[in-house]
Amino acid sequence: MRALRQARGWSLDELARHANIGASTLSRLETGHRRMAIDHLVTLARVLDTTVDELLIADDDEDVVIRPRRDAAGSSTYWLLTRPDDPSGRVVAKMRIPEHAQLPEARVHPGRDWFYVLEGTVRLRLGSREVLVTSGQAASFDTMTPHTMAGHGGPAEILSILDHHGERAHLHS
Repeated sequence: MRALRQARGWSLDELARHANIGASTLSRLETGHRRMAIDHLVTLARVLDTTVDELLIADDDEDVVIRPRRDAAGSSTYWLLTRPDDPSGRVVAKMRIPEHAQLPEARVHPGRDWFYVLEGTVRLRLGSREVLVTSGQAASFDTMTPHTMAGHGGPAEILSILDHHGERAHLHS
């Protein structure tokens, strides 16, 4: 959006006037500190004489490679595979979950969790129910059900897709 605005020689204030959107909102959209609502997309595409698709395309000079770094939450290790400002609002993480003789304390949070077992077996407790999820299998569940997990028979590696609530509960605990 910034490149299209600058190509017209417009300041943020000029674009704000043409689009009837606040300059501070436009600034946050350009810097990625705010997500574009559909009504903003349509209006900005019209004012900038482009398509909605064009507004959503990442800049060519953007580094498209994500370089995950190892981090820890509790006894688990994780690698974030998405950028913090990912437009989907989701976080994808590879997680290494150790085996525990006793499962960690179960928690609840709004949303849904989804994970795919890359290696090993995960012992998943959902309320009073316990299931084993093996390599090549996935699990998805309502996170208002008390839940916890651990490796079974050794550590397990999973690929997990979390929403904002899941990220806070599982990666920033």
